[in-house]
Amino acid sequence: MFFSGVSRLTLPCERFTVVYKVWGSEEEAYARAKDICLEQTVEFPGDLVPPGVIAEEIVGRIESFQAYDEESYQVAISYPVECAANELTQLLNVIFGNISIKPGIRVEKLELPESILKNFKGPRFGREGLRELLGVGERPLLFTALKPMGLTNEELAELAYKFALGGIDIIKDDHGLSNQPFSAFEERVRLCAEAVEKANKKTGYHCIYMPNITAPYYEVLERAGKAKNLGAGGFLISPGLTGFDAMRVIAEDDSLGLPVISHPAFLGSYVLHKGGMAHQVIFGQIVRLAGADGTIYPNFGGRFSFTREECGKIARATAEPMGQLKAIFPCPAGGMSLQSIPEAYKFYGNEVIFLVGGGLFKHKDDLVENSRYFRELVESLS
Repeated sequence: MFFSGVSRLTLPCERFTVVYKVWGSEEEAYARAKDICLEQTVEFPGDLVPPGVIAEEIVGRIESFQAYDEESYQVAISYPVECAANELTQLLNVIFGNISIKPGIRVEKLELPESILKNFKGPRFGREGLRELLGVGERPLLFTALKPMGLTNEELAELAYKFALGGIDIIKDDHGLSNQPFSAFEERVRLCAEAVEKANKKTGYHCIYMPNITAPYYEVLERAGKAKNLGAGGFLISPGLTGFDAMRVIAEDDSLGLPVISHPAFLGSYVLHKGGMAHQVIFGQIVRLAGADGTIYPNFGGRFSFTREECGKIARATAEPMGQLKAIFPCPAGGMSLQSIPEAYKFYGNEVIFLVGGGLFKHKDDLVENSRYFRELVESLS
């Protein structure tokens, strides 16, 4: 025997559950489920796992197994909360670490107890806090992006001024704007923040500018601090590029204290095949754990492939009970136009941030007028 005796480790009985969709025949799917139990915990041959607490408590446990459709099964697997180590990184590792490399397995839902949720502050503002910050009552919030890449910082600031003057609530960097030679970060943030402040003084609105602080890991926090000092009203982060825990650090940092919006860049491969994660998990539950106040994702009917059902599941996941974590805003985007707003409003209602980027340029030649029309349209619907 490789192990001389039973492990002396003792654990409480509390566990958290991950619901997976597993493809294959019943026999194949059940074998995959048993493999998940081992792979996501001990990563060790089942017949060699030491008896006692390791075999009985540490190894994942199949709590339910039932047919999902003709080609897949739904399986709920529980893990001891201690395996997550009170860390977001390790929690994600247990949920979908090694098995992300295996085909035919999809994360469908997270069922997390208070003992795990209490380790995360979650969204600082959430829906109610963002509404208060922006001075917006019941209507949907308005969101747009500075683009196209290649404009000078002065030109981007002029766009920001016009958008804010027209009544847009949140103006963000396009996610491709970083610290390029043609758009240096500090200068862009200073000019755009000043432009938005100038417009707010004229209108009395509370528009905020959110620069993109997605960057090499050693610069993310530094850029966030610089952006706040330069007048930014929040941050745009692509957690698929920086890592979800980097976004969590920014959201929980009291010295920053600004809202965070999550961008979906690099996350598409999680949801666009038989495997990965369900839309509502990656764009709903996980971004809330990581502290985002809003989650951007492609809306149905745009230039991406998300369906009404998938978008609806994301929107519901932004508000489903998750302990003390605040509800956040779904931010449908990706080809949204002013013409699509009425249909989108019927689908989402008031608890949404409509992100119209390039489509805001198409209404008329006057961006201030286009922004006013956007605001008046949404106000008339709500």
